[in-house]
Amino acid sequence: MKFIHFLKTKGAIAAIFMGIFYAIAMLGIFIPGYSAIPNNIDQMPIAMVNDDAGEYGIMIAEQLAEKLPFEEIETDLTNKQALAQLEKNELALIIHIPVTFSEDMQNGETASSIDFTTNGASATVVSSTMTSIVNEINNKLSTQFSTQTAQGVLMNLNIPEEQATEMAEMIETAYAGNLVTINEIPAGMNNTMLPMFLTMAGYTGAMIGAMQLVGAFRASRGKASKTRLFLYVQLTALLIAVVSSLVALGIAYLVSSHGADIFVSLTAQQILNYMVCFNFTAILIFLMGEGGMVLNLPILLVQTLANGATIPREMMYLPYEWMSYISPMYYSVQAYFATLYGSVSAAPNQWMMVAVGAGAMLINILIVAFLHKPQPVSEPETESVSIKTAEITA
Repeated sequence: MKFIHFLKTKGAIAAIFMGIFYAIAMLGIFIPGYSAIPNNIDQMPIAMVNDDAGEYGIMIAEQLAEKLPFEEIETDLTNKQALAQLEKNELALIIHIPVTFSEDMQNGETASSIDFTTNGASATVVSSTMTSIVNEINNKLSTQFSTQTAQGVLMNLNIPEEQATEMAEMIETAYAGNLVTINEIPAGMNNTMLPMFLTMAGYTGAMIGAMQLVGAFRASRGKASKTRLFLYVQLTALLIAVVSSLVALGIAYLVSSHGADIFVSLTAQQILNYMVCFNFTAILIFLMGEGGMVLNLPILLVQTLANGATIPREMMYLPYEWMSYISPMYYSVQAYFATLYGSVSAAPNQWMMVAVGAGAMLINILIVAFLHKPQPVSEPETESVSIKTAEITA
């Protein structure tokens, strides 16, 4: 066989197609998706709470509103309301100006500082970007605003402007910005990315498992009813989910330190993650056979950006944002953030996973019921052999 003939074989053509297809798919999905950083940082929701009715509180609130790179800043929330939304990652940053800010500024004191509060248990880009922005704002305000304030205070005491300027430079900085992080994640990328790693492990295993088990379903047609075979597929998937989840959590606990009190809830969540992802990825395989994997992989690639581990939903471009609403990976990642590092319940995201899984299973049931033609079930070979033996004996 010549090389040109080998290139024309089915396997070679398929390999060439897959190499080109997935190069286009991966780059076409990842490059546009990650271009949202930092292009869409202005879409992040933040809140400014000014509890100071004095002149300086109003002044610094106006200056911050001008300097911060966000399109909309919530200003009608109390600090308690804002913190509750931050816990749920409905806000990315809270700027809180305390009641005594103006008074302390006039007295040249640093007793009350402005708090910039972020949530560590959120998408990676949120915490890192917010920290960078807050540090930059603090550096500018600490050198500019505080000097202007000190100079204004001295001029109010009828001190000449030139002398007031010189004295202002000698005054200890009156402005203080305090960066506060709630639900801080332990140091190490292994901890930061653990919600995504656990989710990806379950999803990838479930996707490969779906291909294998649906293949077994097709190969076993005629040996049992399709209803019974479908039940066998689900039971086998559940068995794999339990075993693989225990292994996954075992590895996670060996590398990262987490409390024994959440081991059971994490294991249950990983089992749920596997089953939901299994039925989600099985739809195309029940529908198209092994060819469904060609489409399953690009869908997986889209979800690696749409799962909220790196980029929050507010920053995603529309196709990725739409995917996040039906993606089991998105809800799994958010539930893991809440269970591992947050102080709010993971239940809302877990129930969304249940809804996605139930919807996917219903679709699979309909595909099997209406698109897979029924086949006559043959008697087991052992029974036929025993019947023939009985006839011979008689």
